[in-house]
Amino acid sequence: MLGVGSAGLARALRAGKQAWLWGARGRSLALVHASRGPHAADWQPSAGRGPRRRPLSLSAAAVVNSAPRPLQPYLRLMRLDKPIGTWLLYLPCTWSIGLAADPGCLPDWYMLSLFGTGAVLMRGAGCTINDMWDQDFDKKVTRTASRPIAAGDISTFQSFVFLGGQLTLALGILLCLNYYSIALGAASLLLVITYPLMKRITYWPQLALGLTFNWGALLGWSAIKGSCDPSVCLPLYFSGIMWTLIYDTIYAHQDKKDDALIGLKSTALRFREDTRKWLTGFSVAMLGALSLVGVSSGQTAPYYAALAAVGAHLAHQIYTLDIHRPEDCWEKFTSNRTNILNTGARIIFLSPLSDHVITLLRTLQDLPSHQVQTKSLVTWQAHHDLALSVTRLLRGGISPTQGSNTSLLHCRQILYHRSHPGRSR
Repeated sequence: MLGVGSAGLARALRAGKQAWLWGARGRSLALVHASRGPHAADWQPSAGRGPRRRPLSLSAAAVVNSAPRPLQPYLRLMRLDKPIGTWLLYLPCTWSIGLAADPGCLPDWYMLSLFGTGAVLMRGAGCTINDMWDQDFDKKVTRTASRPIAAGDISTFQSFVFLGGQLTLALGILLCLNYYSIALGAASLLLVITYPLMKRITYWPQLALGLTFNWGALLGWSAIKGSCDPSVCLPLYFSGIMWTLIYDTIYAHQDKKDDALIGLKSTALRFREDTRKWLTGFSVAMLGALSLVGVSSGQTAPYYAALAAVGAHLAHQIYTLDIHRPEDCWEKFTSNRTNILNTGARIIFLSPLSDHVITLLRTLQDLPSHQVQTKSLVTWQAHHDLALSVTRLLRGGISPTQGSNTSLLHCRQILYHRSHPGRSR
């Protein structure tokens, strides 16, 4: 007994020496080492002394986790750690802002940034309202049990005050728009408040979500033009609703078992094994509406090429979807952001350049037949001016429309002097 006690005392003394050398973290490791018995000599400290640094990450979840601890539940409540929903709310806004831009011009960057900020705030407000309504249901679903209100990290009163702050900031964004858009944006608040309740009433809560999430398709156009053009805005809004029915039905298949147990409804439970057929129908309707938007707004080849890319993405997504694997449903759901974002970028940035090219080509086609011999010179000038216009566009100088007008004027001057060589310039 005495020998064993002396050996234990000696190990404790060695542990104390190591703790003095290594500091606080080493102290706890050394005491564990001392308590491990005669084989503790086999233990080796990890390389590097002192606290390990976490790898640097710029992901949304990492940013939220690095925020002050009292702030983290509020950031998770507005889903800043999962920005996919913010993108899905923001993208319809970018569609309408891009389509409302003048022909050959890039969209208004101020409006894009304004709507981006508004999307973060309104998505956060919607998630707060949703979690306040669903806190009792969230406790019964594995995937949602850790949400801040359901987990008890934030009280209902605290979330209500936080909701008021988000809506106040969102109102400040809305007041930067014209009066028509202010009224139109305020009208969406009823949808924001009521759509979380639809899963208790109908098997089509995804339709209510589509009506809410795609309101920006109307608001973005009115913010640029001053009012909505039904021939463009309504089919654009409809196509966004169809898109929401596609991706949120896929999303709902993750929770269909829990939803059935606790009495909630969704299109996933409504469609069941016929999900692919319904999603195919929604996809056809979406693409048809977007084609109508293109015709109504006078879009050119890049728009329809981007539309074909959207169709290919939807076809692959539906064909490979496994509704019985939640991880595959999540993967397909999140793929909508990346693919639709890339497609939107093509529409917004390639269409203006395409419009410029088409304007120049039409100028050549409209030349009188007796001036055909000068077309080669005009073509050279058109290419030169196109390159100059694109360069200025990328540097933030003139717009492609201005470049087209410059080309047209210059071409006419060249034609006049070639046709009248005796006239002085």
